[in-house]
Amino acid sequence: MQVEELLKPFPIKEFHPFPRAMMGPGAHEMIGPEALKLGFRKTLIMTSGLRGTDIVHKISESMKYHGLEVVIYDQVESNPKDYNVMDAVALYQEHKCDSFLSIGGGSSHDACKGARISVAHDGRNVNEFEGFNKSENPKNPPHIAVSTTAGTGSETSWAYVITDTTTDPDNPHKYVAFDDASVATLAIDDPVLYYECPIDYTAQCGFDVLAHASEPYVSRLNFAPSLGNALYAIKLTAENLRTAVWNPQELSGREGMMYAQYIAAQAFNSGGLGIIHSISHAVSAFYDTHHGLNNAIALPRVWAFNMPVAYKRFAEIAQVMGVDTHGMTDVQAADAALAAAIRLLRDVGIPERFVDVTKDSYSKNRLGSGPTKFYENAPVIAGDAKDVDRITHHVLGDACTPGNAKECTFETVRPVVEHCMVGDLDDLLS
Repeated sequence: MQVEELLKPFPIKEFHPFPRAMMGPGAHEMIGPEALKLGFRKTLIMTSGLRGTDIVHKISESMKYHGLEVVIYDQVESNPKDYNVMDAVALYQEHKCDSFLSIGGGSSHDACKGARISVAHDGRNVNEFEGFNKSENPKNPPHIAVSTTAGTGSETSWAYVITDTTTDPDNPHKYVAFDDASVATLAIDDPVLYYECPIDYTAQCGFDVLAHASEPYVSRLNFAPSLGNALYAIKLTAENLRTAVWNPQELSGREGMMYAQYIAAQAFNSGGLGIIHSISHAVSAFYDTHHGLNNAIALPRVWAFNMPVAYKRFAEIAQVMGVDTHGMTDVQAADAALAAAIRLLRDVGIPERFVDVTKDSYSKNRLGSGPTKFYENAPVIAGDAKDVDRITHHVLGDACTPGNAKECTFETVRPVVEHCMVGDLDDLLS
């Protein structure tokens, strides 16, 4: 049964599994021994290549030192494409691998999760598994997910996001697949690996965390086991993101964001997401922009949209973001939470509107393989009426939308999308 069907007639809410995790400075040095314990022998490493760093080389050489064979697929792109997944599947089958290791952010982990599902089904196309628990074989190869960013949560969750390039380039489709069988076997979160993450990429990934945490906290699912983690992840993000961005070699900031991103993913894993993510998926479907950047631009607008049905929750968000709410009403405190989010966005230097985003700001051009043929002729974001309409339609079909705090229709969501495109954030504060 689909989520939108569950929400209306049933009070039943499902708690989804997490992987075992190793967290903290130096955790990546345990990859070889842990892989051996899990029965790895010949491993396909999936990554963007992390150009400008030697992380992939160090980890692969460490695995070889422990007697493991490795095959490397380093062509994963930002907003991973279906052909990234299927190329990796072909390489896995060609070399008769028995396990997976993903190194990077959400793109590497998501592509790897999709590849595992495909391998478990004799190489069927990953696009066949869009939706909720569409896989039929619960057993797939073991997977260690090693994060090099504090943002994704994909190493923790049952979700993976893929761009379907078989669709019309004028109407592309980016989808979320939720599948308990896709959960990694082991998650490795080591803040030492974040040190080489660029400043803007660190900031954008941090807002992915804030979206992951705030959406389940106000979600209509209202899933009690997720609320504590969600609120604490917001607190950690507010306390540590500025340090992680502007003093990137300071361990406390990187470690704080490591824990924030991990427990935020624990929160949304069962507590749901909303249209911050739906808008992000839609914009990157059309323009291949960075997911965290999209979330950052959408977040203040969606918070403002959702506040009328969740003032008390947003008032509580204000408190953990460091606002002194003594003497404020819930409405006033909720407004203060929005102001704090906008202050954080500006403090870490993120563009405030989609029309301000240029192709040069897409972090994949530094860490990934650059623009693909599917997007090589894509213009910069237009933000005109046609653009707003097509993105709004994509939002309404996204799997994250049913969990949004406030009911979504074309008429109510379109102004939110339009404001993301061309609106002034100061308008939200007046």
